[in-house]
Amino acid sequence: MGYLTGAIDSIVYYSPENGYTVCRFSVEGEESITVVGNFPPLSPGEMLKISGKWEINPRFGKQFRVDNYLPVLPSSVKGVEKFLSSGMISGVGPVIAQRIMEQFGEKTMDVLSKDPDRLREVEGIADKKIAEIKKSWVKHEDIRELIIFLQEHNVSATMAAKLYKQYGRRAFHIIKTNPYQASHDIWGIGFKTADNMALKLGMDRDSPERVKAYIHYLLEKNSDQGHVFALKSELSTRCCQDLEVELNDFDNALSSLGKQKLVVLEQLDRDMAVYLPLFHEAEQEVARCLYDLKSDPASRPSFDVDKAVKQIEAKSHIDFTGEQTRAVKQSLNRKILVITGGPGTGKTTIVKAIVSIFEKCEKSIVLAAPTGRAAKRLSESTGKQAKTIHRTLEYISKTGQFRRNQNHPLDGDVLLVDEFSMVDLLLMHHLLKAVPRHMHLILVGDKDQLPSVGPGTLLKDIIDSGMVEVIVLNKIFRQEKHSLIVRNAHRINQGKSIIKPEKGDEDSDFYFIYKKDEDKVFQLIMNMCAHNIPDKLGLPALSTQIQVISPMYRGLVGVDHLNQELQKLLNPGSEGLKFGKREIRIRDKVMQIRNNYEKEVFNGDIGSVRDLDRKRYSVWVDFDGKVVHYSREEVNEIVNAYAISVHKSQGSEYQAVVMPLLTQHYIMLQRNLFYTALTRAKRLSCIIGSYKAMYIAIKNNKPIERNCLLKDKLVKLLNQEKQGPSSTQMP
Repeated sequence: MGYLTGAIDSIVYYSPENGYTVCRFSVEGEESITVVGNFPPLSPGEMLKISGKWEINPRFGKQFRVDNYLPVLPSSVKGVEKFLSSGMISGVGPVIAQRIMEQFGEKTMDVLSKDPDRLREVEGIADKKIAEIKKSWVKHEDIRELIIFLQEHNVSATMAAKLYKQYGRRAFHIIKTNPYQASHDIWGIGFKTADNMALKLGMDRDSPERVKAYIHYLLEKNSDQGHVFALKSELSTRCCQDLEVELNDFDNALSSLGKQKLVVLEQLDRDMAVYLPLFHEAEQEVARCLYDLKSDPASRPSFDVDKAVKQIEAKSHIDFTGEQTRAVKQSLNRKILVITGGPGTGKTTIVKAIVSIFEKCEKSIVLAAPTGRAAKRLSESTGKQAKTIHRTLEYISKTGQFRRNQNHPLDGDVLLVDEFSMVDLLLMHHLLKAVPRHMHLILVGDKDQLPSVGPGTLLKDIIDSGMVEVIVLNKIFRQEKHSLIVRNAHRINQGKSIIKPEKGDEDSDFYFIYKKDEDKVFQLIMNMCAHNIPDKLGLPALSTQIQVISPMYRGLVGVDHLNQELQKLLNPGSEGLKFGKREIRIRDKVMQIRNNYEKEVFNGDIGSVRDLDRKRYSVWVDFDGKVVHYSREEVNEIVNAYAISVHKSQGSEYQAVVMPLLTQHYIMLQRNLFYTALTRAKRLSCIIGSYKAMYIAIKNNKPIERNCLLKDKLVKLLNQEKQGPSSTQMP
């Protein structure tokens, strides 16, 4: 679709409510016309390129209705050069772009649009390249003006491409009317980027839209920290300080968000909970669904359960503990059952026994886990098919919806979810919507691990509510007692000091190496990853099975610095793709940092870079045999993963784990962090640091609190049940 280029003569009518505008518009070389459409505030003299269609208005006659428009910048030399250098135009890189600009200057746009054959005047551009440039220039007609405009405001071509991909021809209109919308709709565009655009485009610092956008931004940041809601008092303090606005501005913005149903407010004893609507609905519905499910009676088996359990023991050559026997029996007797325990306590054995007992009942069991790795382990241990929760719910990437829901529930009699500590509130909401009332729900996980990366503390809240039966496995099995990883994990949970291997024991699976100097810890990590561990375990140094896990991102032994230095040491010399301060090279260990259901790779998945396309700035990553392609706009979904944080290691297992532990990490020295990192290792765990730091971590059993009310809502339903069935409605 072509454009008409011209200037605004006069504004006939403008509605501030919806931006509807009627104006007179002078087209180059023609008489002025009447233009109508939705615009941001326009000024006479402003140059635009418009597209749309002619129509006859019964009252006002012939007019041009605009469906898309772009600015015509009076001076865009800087923007044009940045656009040409961005790689968007095939055949033009930074060197050729500079030559073109030196040759044509301010006339570059006209030359490329109207007389591209003049490119022969530029050194290094032959006829074949001119044809390539012509084709690419026309292809990017819609986006190039947007990119040039944004680059005038220091917004990258990659970001502009994301905006165009999200909004299409409406991109410029959205950016001009409410640039903050992009921070809600597009992953990778935060409030600061949108705010920078908004202020440069003339938005007032105390604008209601700006304050509302910042409240929304803070709520999203809160959810990134695991909170389900934010406290109103904390939001108001941050908004007023950070934006330098008055409390009244905050109150008005919050009230407006509430009226627009963009936030939900819930009164607390001394404050107000402020939710994003999806989290409020999820918390309400998870509580209601769990209560409804547990309230339905379980069907009783027709056979002798005690005899069946003994048959399973004989077949497995295992004598179950009392708690394990109870777990198998109660899986039949309870509609919802939680089984929790640390490493070596037989959770896997009990899961296999539960699968067997339900098979004896001739009931079908669905096995699921939060991640592909966990699902694979569950499948291997049971000999039955296990899927990720997303695949179990039949996620549709094109729509972002699940095919399985309350209208199309899961098939089967039992749903068993392993590694349940990793499940967050939103995923649990979708899962429970698809669980029919007749189905048993069995949740298996380690309550002492860190809570999910996403919002909520599901396992802890369900256990603490007292609503369902919980079986705690705490006896270490004989075959695991020799493992110092297992024994020390349990000692850490009990607040006890670790057991070190005997001097000279080269077969131990656990080592604590005393170093309190950060430089020496750093050097030892380098040596262990490059030489000691690969030699000991027979693994390549670049193996995804050797993992450094650090409590902090900053500092000499923080995640960021370790990634830079380990990349130099383990994967040197390879020419990679640079993205700001970071570089991605072939053979690099990289990690996915957000759930991408379309690609079926998830937050925390680690793979190896298989190939790069330097021309298009795209990357191919091998995740356990599955090769995934990342376009230029998607590459920010992966980061180098020679070192990762404890949270990002959740749900993963590695042959070897190396962890620095120093007093500099004081803020992150917590028992559940130490415990989680230690239990990621299967064959070898090396802790390098000071005794003082380790002592602090073991004794600090006060987890970081998350704002969530699931436990309270479950308890409220139980209390209402005691008062009578008519009172068990959620408010």
